[in-house]
Formats: sequence, structure tokens, C-alpha cells
Amino acid sequence: MTEGLADRYADTIVSRSRLVIVCLLLVTLVVGAGAIVGDNEEGEIGQFETDSPETEALEEIEATYGTDDTLVTQIVVRDERGEGGDSGDETGDVLTRESLLESLALQQDVRDDETLNATVDSFVGIENVVATGAVFEDRAAAADGPPDTDTPTLEEQIEALESRSDTEVEALLAAVLDPDADFQGSDEDPTEFLPTDYEPGSTTADARITFLFQVDDSGPDEEPQAAYDAQVEIASLVDDRFGDANPELEGDAFVFGQGITDAASSSAVGDSFAIITPVALVLILFVFAVTYRDVVDVLVGLFGIAVVMAWLAGILGWLEIPTSQLLIAVPFLLIGLSIDYSLHVVMRSREAREGTLEDDSRGPDSESTSMSDSDFQSEPGTASITTDTDSRDVRGGMRLGLASVVLALAAATFSTGVGFLSNVVSPLPAIQDFAVLCAGGIVATFIVFGALVPAVKVEIDDLLENRLGRDRRLPPFGGAGVVNRVLSGGAALVRRIPLAVVVVAFLLAAGGAYGATGIDTEFNQADFLPEDAPEWAKSLPGPFAPDTYTISDDVAYLGENFQERGEGTQTQILLRGDVTDPATLVALEDAAGSVDSNGTITSRADGDPAIESPRSVLLSVAAENDTVAAALEERDTSGNDLPDEDLAGLYDVLFDADSEAASEVLYRTAPSDYESARLLVSVRGDAAAQDVADDSRTLADAIESGAPITAVATGGPVVTAVVQDALLETLVQAFAVTLVVILTFLTILYWRRYRAPSLGAITLAPVVAALCWLLGTMAVLEIPFNSETAVITSLAIGLGVDYSIHVSERFLSERERTTDLETALTATVTGTGGALLGSAATTTAGFGVLALALAPPLQRFGLVTGLSIVFAFVACLTVLPCLLVLRERLSRRAGTEMETA
Repeated sequence: MTEGLADRYADTIVSRSRLVIVCLLLVTLVVGAGAIVGDNEEGEIGQFETDSPETEALEEIEATYGTDDTLVTQIVVRDERGEGGDSGDETGDVLTRESLLESLALQQDVRDDETLNATVDSFVGIENVVATGAVFEDRAAAADGPPDTDTPTLEEQIEALESRSDTEVEALLAAVLDPDADFQGSDEDPTEFLPTDYEPGSTTADARITFLFQVDDSGPDEEPQAAYDAQVEIASLVDDRFGDANPELEGDAFVFGQGITDAASSSAVGDSFAIITPVALVLILFVFAVTYRDVVDVLVGLFGIAVVMAWLAGILGWLEIPTSQLLIAVPFLLIGLSIDYSLHVVMRSREAREGTLEDDSRGPDSESTSMSDSDFQSEPGTASITTDTDSRDVRGGMRLGLASVVLALAAATFSTGVGFLSNVVSPLPAIQDFAVLCAGGIVATFIVFGALVPAVKVEIDDLLENRLGRDRRLPPFGGAGVVNRVLSGGAALVRRIPLAVVVVAFLLAAGGAYGATGIDTEFNQADFLPEDAPEWAKSLPGPFAPDTYTISDDVAYLGENFQERGEGTQTQILLRGDVTDPATLVALEDAAGSVDSNGTITSRADGDPAIESPRSVLLSVAAENDTVAAALEERDTSGNDLPDEDLAGLYDVLFDADSEAASEVLYRTAPSDYESARLLVSVRGDAAAQDVADDSRTLADAIESGAPITAVATGGPVVTAVVQDALLETLVQAFAVTLVVILTFLTILYWRRYRAPSLGAITLAPVVAALCWLLGTMAVLEIPFNSETAVITSLAIGLGVDYSIHVSERFLSERERTTDLETALTATVTGTGGALLGSAATTTAGFGVLALALAPPLQRFGLVTGLSIVFAFVACLTVLPCLLVLRERLSRRAGTEMETA
């Protein structure tokens, strides 16, 4: 687009403003209809295939061992007196008769509710083990011999425990928890329901856990919403039984499950926006008011933003793009661009009407000059031409202002849009959708603020000024007052010490790049859990006061104290090869002994790692089955409780004795024909996926090094780590592609327009510097660079390129009008800089306030977005002008040397 085309474009928009408004509003209706017509499914980042040993191993396990789709809800009861409580040195105990009966009563409450009971498969906790033992004692006494060992009903368990005194319950507990006793009460190890620091044989504990196994009728591709809703209702029942409503019972309790997590996260987001929205609106409107100083222009800008959001929703619907957490960045990017575009259009039209932006078609200096790398001169003392402000009416001002800025808007739109669109090369569908939606939204922003908003503003201003007699000539932001003095001071600094500014900026960028090499790249699901509100937020009135959120602390407590069950708490290791070689069991024992007790693999109450393997199952069944025990003893020639020969035959005996337990860890196609084995490894649910994967892989490597087999770590957390690493890698690659694409475009643009291809690299340099500053700051603040924040940091490129192009274009435009460097630099920094300051202040205020959110993802989004905008603004008003000044001086020196030669 040439200057002549820009003039014709601006003239068309202004002279046919009503037609433009009607046409674009009709287009808005058509595009926006996609939000109603389209069908958007909910998607996730991880919904894609990755060719990796981990995913192949998991697919093999699912095909041969099957999967357990049972939902697990965990109910923790605790009484931590003596650990910071208010009862002196008194020790808390949740193994009392009253506490155990309360848990059984809770189970009965759930069973009595038809809706809740429909989602329940079974409850398993130490209260059930103890109560079942009491029932068996009663049955034995009634039969005067061996008891009936059929599983008792919940009513029988409650009745048996209620009939016993505190002393009798304690004696029963001693029998249940005696590590050397063979107690008939449950197939479960009772210590699995007690904290990992529980002392074997003790009849007291400060916490215990009950597992609720749930079922749901939803399909395989649907959320088990009924089970999730039941978890929330059960949490209310738990509060009634163990909370403040029952003061006679010491301690408290909490429920953890995916339904609880989803409910807390949703509530936290709602509470966050209830607090943040009024604050953000006040800040945005305040900055808008200070920047525009005109209600009409503020309303026009907000109207344009609303139209862009309508286009965005329509594009999302027409293309049926699945919603995912990646897409949360898109509306924020477009709102930031909308504010920026709006300010540039409005402020340029104000400059034109004020007379500080002269028309290139007037005067002798209007002739365009070529600014090649070898011919970019400046001569002091030549002032720019001003024009009589009275000759600039509403339409003339907008015509001149829009013509002067539309090239920069188009260049910023193209470079930013193409930059984001380069992400379509990603193999991840979610990233491809993100790229397409960003590109479509950026184009929509240009159409709305490059055509619709100027046309609307012209019509409104024309009505107010020519028909109602209101003078619509307003000063541009930064053109006078304190802001002008600050920006002018910045321009003076740029002229005096440009080299020093550039050196300091890029030294900081180098430091940021170095700091980025040590930035945390882990993805931890616990980082997404809501945090409790600060005291000032809790003191807010009525609807603004947030709920209390303890889920983050609850997850940490679970990970630190219990061997958890459920999603994200177990990895698997697939063993292939000669799994019947006796050396395999020796390798399993040695590897288990080398597990780091401070790592992510949890331990049982006896201190051993919580690993279920062919060895553990064999020893467990042998302890209860004489046939298996005899077969093991027969094959154990070294006396170490491990077979030294005929392991395949021993496994056959194991299958005959307990095929269900054996098939959990061994896969055979025929007797004595074993193809693989697997380990089930319990891990901390609050640990980072990469840490869990590393510990699981270390265990697999230790097994593989001691046996003639291959061992591959897999399972939910390991595959999650693989997915996140793959996603992060593609995002980093997209960064590189984006920068290359934008650099190529800018180089071609400035070569075609000014015969100065080096301006492309100069324009992009401050964007790279700002990105390095951002990454370094994230490292200092310990904000992880993962798939979530990597998408957010792309805003630094998107907005940075937009800001940078505006500064470069304005400076080059001013240099074509005047040969005085000081005049051009001051006009650029105060004119375009003022608009950028208003844009940066508005978007930073609006999105930076998200740092006050209760939901950590919103906090990180607000903080990183705010930092990216501030750094982009600072870089574009300091580093870029300095580089442009240095380029002129180098060009002048080169030209002088050529003349001397």
C-alpha cells in the first residue's frame, strides 16, 4: 500500500462513511451469527497423538491389561492437635470409637440419598475394616466357631461398633493394626488408610483416609458429571459431620476429587471476576477518560471493542473451533490491539485538526524522499510545516489522520497476523486453532478500527459539531502538559545518549536470555488450583466477599501424608522381554530399594515404596495361600524369598490361586507363556508431571539395568509430561518461526517503501529485547515457562510488533516531511508515544488487575500480560528511537566519508 493508496482509502472511508457503517454492520451480523449457529465442543490441549515410547507402552497396557475406569474420591479425617492446634500438648486421634462411628454414619447418609447412592460403588476405610472385624467377632460368638465371612452390610457394621465400649474398640484396633497378626476383617492392608508416618502397631493416628469408589452412566467421551456433582454434595455432608456443626468431635475433614476441583476452580473464577471486574472497569475507564478526555470518543472505542468481540465469537462458531485453555489469551490480545488501534486513529485525527500533523500534499516539503541505507541524511534547523487549524474540519481531520496511520495499522496487522498464523505448522490441533483464531481476530480488529470506527466517529462528530454546534477539536494525548514534558524528556535522552541506552537495554536482554535458560518448564496440575483469598478480600461486603478455598492446601496435605488413589496418582512401568527370568524379580527388589524417599514415589506405612509388582503380588498371595507359598519355597534355593528357577511355573501356580491379582501385573497368552509384566507405582498427586516422569524413568532404568528385559515408564502423569514437553517445544518453535516471518515481512516492507531493508531488523530488535526482559523477569519471579505461559508470552511479540511498527512508521513519515532530526524525533515520541502510552496504560490496568485473582492461572495471565505490555512499551519508546538515531548517524558518517573519498 503506497501513500497515494492510503489517501484514496481514507477519502473513501470518510466520504462514504454511512455506506461503510451500514455494510460493516451487516457483515458483523453475518459473522456474529456464527456464535449462535456454530457448535463448539470443549477441547483440551492434550487431545492429540504423540509418537513416543510412553504412549505406545500405555496403549499396549490398555490392550492387554485393561483399564480401571472407576472414579476415586478421597475423604480425609484429621485431628492435628499437638501440631499447631490450640489444645496444648494433647495429641489428636481419629481412631476413636466416636470418630469411626461418625464416618460410618456419613456413609449411611450417602447411601440413604438415592441420587448420591446411584453414583456409589463402595466405601473402603479403616472404619469399615474395624467394623467388619467387630461383625466377624459377633458372628463367631453366635456360631461358637468359625464365622461367616460374607461382607457385612453397612447397618451391621454400625450396629457391631455401637455395641462396643471405647476400650473394646481400642482392643479391636490393636488386633487390626498388629503387623504380625492374621486378622480377618478385610483384604485391604489397614495401614493404607493411615498417614505414611504412622507407627506400625499404634492404635492412635492424627489422620485417616477413606476411599469412595464411584460409578457413572456417562459415555466414554463424556464427563462423569453425576459423580462430580455427588462429590460436591458429599463434601457438604462431611462438613456437617466433622465441621463446626459437630463441636463435640475434634478435628476436621475434607473431600478431594475431580468434581471438588472443578467446583472450586469455577467458583474461584467467579469470585475473582466479582472482585476484579469493577476494579478493572474503573481503571480502564479512568485511563480512557484521562487519555481521550471525551465521553464520545470513549464510547466509540468501547463500541469498536464490542464489535471485535462479536466477530471473534462468530469466527469461533463458524469454524467450530473447540474451546480450550489456550484460547483464553485471544480476546485479551484483541482487546489490547483494539485499544491501541483506537487510540492511534483518534489521536492522529486530533493531531490533524490541531495542525501538528501536516498534509503531505501541501508545501514544498511534501515530496517523498527515498531513505536508503546509504542516503539517510538530516540537517538541523528545518522545521515542519503546520497548517491553519481552521481548514481542518471533521472529515478533513479524519481523512488526513487515517491516511497517516492506516499504513502502520495494515503493517502491524499483517505482521502480527502472519506471525500468529505461522503456528499452523504445529502438529497440535489446539495450537492450530489458536493460530487461526488469532489471525482472524487480528484482521477483524483492523477492519473495525481501520474502517468502521473512523466512519462512526466522523458521523458522530459531524452531527455534534455541524448540527449541534459543539466544537469537536480536542488536543491529542501527550501533546501538552505533564505527559508531553515527560515524553519530550525521553526524546531528549534518546538524542543525547542513544548508544548508552542501547547497550544497557541489550545487556539486560542478554541477562534475561541467560536467566531464561534456568526457568522452570514443569507443568504441575496443582498450580492451577485456587488459593484462599487475602484478608482484605474477605472483608469485602456481601456479594463481593469470596468463599474460603482450602483445596490447594488439601492437595498438598494428601501428597505429604497419604498413599493416594485416583487420577494422576499412579504411573506404570511396562516390562517386555524374558519376564520369567529369575533375575527380573531380583532387579525389581534392588530397584525398589534404590527409590528416593524424598522423591515423588510415595511410601507405605512400613517405609517401603508403594509399588505393586509381580514380586509384591507373589509374596502377598503366598502369605495367605499355602499352595503358592509351597511352590515359592520349592523354587527358592538361596533362601531369600525369591525363586531361583522355574519362575514361569510359579506364575502358573499364582494364576491358579488368584488370577485377578496375577493378571494385574502379568500378561500371559497361554500357561507358562508370559509376554510382559507391569508395575503400578503410586506417586504424589501434587507433584509436577515432569518430576513424576523423571522418577518413574529412573526406576525403570534401574530395573532394566539388572535384568534381560526392557522397561518403559508410562501412565497418566508420564504421558502428561510427554504431552506438555511436546507442546512447549512446538510453542518455542512457533516463536522462532514467528520472529523469522515478521523479520522477513518488515525487511521487504521497508526495502520496498524506503529502500532501507535494515529497518526491518531495527524495528524487530526492541521486540526481541522486550521478550528477553520478560523471560528473565519470569525466571526471577519463579513463574514457570510452560504451555500456559508460553501462549501468554506470545502477546509480547504481538503487541510489541504493533507498538514498534507504529513508532518506526511515524518516525520515517516525519523524516520525509522534515530534515530536522530533533523535530522528527520529538513528533514521534510525543505524538505516537502519547497514543502508545494511553494504550499501554489502559491494557496494563485492565489485564494486570487479574494478578489479584484467586485462580492461579488468572494471576499468572494478569502478571505476565501486564509485564509484556509494559516491556513492549518501554522498549519501543527507548530502544527503538535510539536505534533509529544511531542508524542515521552511521548513515550520515558513511555518506560524509564517501563524499570525502
